[in-house]
Amino acid sequence: MKIEQIYTGCLAHAAYYITSEGEAAIFDPLREVQPYLDRAEKDGAKIKYVFETHFHADFVSGHLDLRKKTGADIVFGPTAKPGYEAIVAEDGQVFEVGKYKVKVLHTPGHTMESTTYLLIDENGKEHGIITGDTLFIGDVGRPDLAQHVIEDLTEEKLAGHLYDSLRNKIMPLSDDLIVYPNHGAGSACGKMMSKETTDTLGHQKEVNYALRADMTKEEFIKELLTGLTTPPGYFPKNVLMNIQGYESFDEVKDRAEHPMNAEEFEMAANATQALMLDTRDAEDFAAGFIPNSINIGLGGDFAPWVGEMIPDIKQEILLITEPGKEEEAITRLARVGYDGVIGFLKGGFKTWRDAGKEIDTVKRLDVKDLEELYSKELMVFDVRKKSEYDSEHLIGAENVPLNQINNHLAEFPKDTPFYLHCAGGYRSMIAASMLKQRGWEHVADVRGGFDAIKESELPKSDYICPTTLL
Repeated sequence: MKIEQIYTGCLAHAAYYITSEGEAAIFDPLREVQPYLDRAEKDGAKIKYVFETHFHADFVSGHLDLRKKTGADIVFGPTAKPGYEAIVAEDGQVFEVGKYKVKVLHTPGHTMESTTYLLIDENGKEHGIITGDTLFIGDVGRPDLAQHVIEDLTEEKLAGHLYDSLRNKIMPLSDDLIVYPNHGAGSACGKMMSKETTDTLGHQKEVNYALRADMTKEEFIKELLTGLTTPPGYFPKNVLMNIQGYESFDEVKDRAEHPMNAEEFEMAANATQALMLDTRDAEDFAAGFIPNSINIGLGGDFAPWVGEMIPDIKQEILLITEPGKEEEAITRLARVGYDGVIGFLKGGFKTWRDAGKEIDTVKRLDVKDLEELYSKELMVFDVRKKSEYDSEHLIGAENVPLNQINNHLAEFPKDTPFYLHCAGGYRSMIAASMLKQRGWEHVADVRGGFDAIKESELPKSDYICPTTLL
C-alpha cells in the first residue's frame, strides 16, 4: 500500500497522503495546503477525502481550504460537531479511495471525537492505522486538553475512555500493522514520545508503557496523568478554530505580505497596538534590534513559542525577518492561528539601521566570563523547564521557566544587573527581549547557555549542581 508521511519538524507534526487509481486522501493536513495539492497533481490524482482524526489543539488544520480548492469531503469520527459541512462518520464505516479502503475506528480518550483510521490495501489486507493523538510511538495522547473547551470532560474521564479505546479497538489488531501517529518527539500533545515516527503495533505492545497487557484502568489513569505539564495557552483557541472554521490562509497571507519601509513601519507601530516580532537568530537580535520588539527566532520551535508567549491569538503583528523569510514566518504563525500579521519591514533590520532609527541591544556574557560573574555575586535566572533544572543546574541559579515568566516578573530586579540562560541561548533571548520590552534595562544573556557551560573547561564542581535523583 502506498502511504506517504509528510512530516513538519517545527511542530513535530505528521500528515498522511494516500493515492490509488487516480484518487487521493489527506489525513490531518496543516494550514497551508499547496504542498498537498502539488503532491496530488504530480500523481494525476483528485483529492477525494480529507480525514481528520480529531479537532486539533496544537495547529490549525487545512481541511477547509482543501475542501474549497478541491471539492473533497471532510470526514470526522463519531460525535464530532463541526460548525461547517462535513461527514460525521459512524464507527466501522468504510470509505473507498481508489482500490484502498479506510475504516473508521472510534477511539475516544484524547478527545471524545478522536478516531483511528484503519488502512486496507487493494488485496483486502490490513496495512496500518493512522492514530492521530490516540497512540504515539512510545506514548499515548494526553487526556487533559478537551476539558479546556468542554468543562465537564475531566482528565480522569477522558483517560478512562482512552484506556477502553486502546484495549478494545487498538490492541486486538494485528501486530504487523504499521502505526502512523500525528506527532513525534517535541510535541506538547504527549509527554514522552519517541523520536521515531512509525513502528509496528506489535513492537508498541512490547515497549509502550500505556499498552501493558496487565495494566488496570486505575493504574493506567494514574500513570497517564502523572507528570503532565500545563498545555500551551493557545491550544484551546486552535481547537475552537478547527471546530468553528477560520479565514482562508490565502486571505491571511495576502494581508500579511505588506512590505513597509522604515518610516511606514514606525508609523504602523505607533498607530496600532501591533506587536513587533523579530524572528532573527539570538546573536543577530542581541547585536541590534528595534526598541520594544521581541525575539522569537525562526531557527527554533518558533510557532509553539509564539503560542506560549503571545497570549492573544488575535494580536496584530509587525514582522522583522531576514530578507526572504517573510513568507515562512507568516505561514508558521498561521499554522497556530496567529492571523494578525499586518505587514513586515522590507529589507529587514538593515533597513531600520540604515534609516538612522533608534536601536537597542542585549548584553551577552561569554562562558569564559562566568568566574567574574560569580565573583560579583550577580543573580542568574535559568529559564529552562523545571525538569531540565532539576536534572542539573548552576549553583545559585533561580529557575523561572520561560513559559511562566509573565507570572514571575516581580522576581527580576529592576535596578541591578542579572543574567539569563537556557540550554543553548534560544529561550533566554526570548526572555531577555520580553523583559527589555517591559522596561528591564539591566538584563543580560549567557551566550550558548548551559550547554556551553558544560562544554567549557571551567571546574564543574564549582558551578554546577550535580544531577538530582527524582
